[in-house]
Amino acid sequence: MRQPLMRPPESEQLDYEGEIVLVIGRTGRRIARAAAFGHIAGLSLMNEGSVRDWLRHAKFNVTQGKNFERSGSWGPWIETDFGIDSEFHLTTHVNGELRQDDTTANLIFPFDYLISYLSTFMPLNPGDIIATGTPTGAGARFDPPKYLRDGDTVTVRVPQIGELTNVVRDEIV
Repeated sequence: MRQPLMRPPESEQLDYEGEIVLVIGRTGRRIARAAAFGHIAGLSLMNEGSVRDWLRHAKFNVTQGKNFERSGSWGPWIETDFGIDSEFHLTTHVNGELRQDDTTANLIFPFDYLISYLSTFMPLNPGDIIATGTPTGAGARFDPPKYLRDGDTVTVRVPQIGELTNVVRDEIV
């Protein structure tokens, strides 16, 4: 929490993606959707920083654009007291400007589906985290794009979970 997001010198296109994170609490493989919620220990928040131009370096692989050191953040805690079947309202603000505003009712893949699908090809273990997807409104979607700059503040908020706030800093090499 409150650790800076580092904008790498290799790109001017650091973007934000506010997301809810599922924290796995019980080991499972090939988990049925009906049993999926029993594997969640808690929920947290994420700003999945994405270096947009690096996402396009490979035809079908976004790994390099999602994994620059300290370009994203999650936390600041794991909320264990929540109604998993609740609808969650996520907002993302950049410098106080509302950029993302949506509910989990509009997720492409619901929480139980994600757990079931992922556990089909890999075991899920306590402490694993699953980023659940971001609503529309990321900086790349504006015309012109609104990428993050040194000094910007990004806040991801879900009332039942909390608030994650980070300042953007240019990485010095």
